[in-house]
Amino acid sequence: MWIVKLALRRPYNLCGDGHCHSNRGFASFRQTPKDIFPEIEIPVISVIWTYNGLSAEEFERQITVYSEFSLSPMSTTLERIESQTLNGVGIIKLYFHPGAQVERGLAQATATSQAILRRMPAGVQPPTILRYAADSVPIIQMSLSSDTLSESELYTYGIFRIRQQLATINGVTLPAPFGGKCVR
Repeated sequence: MWIVKLALRRPYNLCGDGHCHSNRGFASFRQTPKDIFPEIEIPVISVIWTYNGLSAEEFERQITVYSEFSLSPMSTTLERIESQTLNGVGIIKLYFHPGAQVERGLAQATATSQAILRRMPAGVQPPTILRYAADSVPIIQMSLSSDTLSESELYTYGIFRIRQQLATINGVTLPAPFGGKCVR
């Protein structure tokens, strides 16, 4: 109640204060940096191994487990390791503590993966190693199935029809599809 009495006794002071606060607010708004995609540090690296012809169990036993074992002592800033193995694909996620130097972990993961490549089954290619960023985290995963198309026809349809249509959307990054039978 006292604020109302003060405003009634000194209306010019109230108007002056309001005007001063409005100007300061507008000035701070103009000076505040704005960014559509702010830099958000996500301390996660993915190591993706691919090798066609192995079942998920064999892939895990021959590639994923050994890769996890080799990557685990690489850094003191490593918080945890998670992995997922599918037929022909193994995805190992390395989670670092907040504030860790992810670039250093990326370099160590690359070096370790190159070093263990000789122990892997013949013909295994070096893994794809990705660093997560706020603008590169996958938000949609698409899978295709059909009762009438074969695996190779479905793969061809996905890569040449659906992927080409999605590629025209501004800002979309499309990874290579996996699964099915690739016809070359």
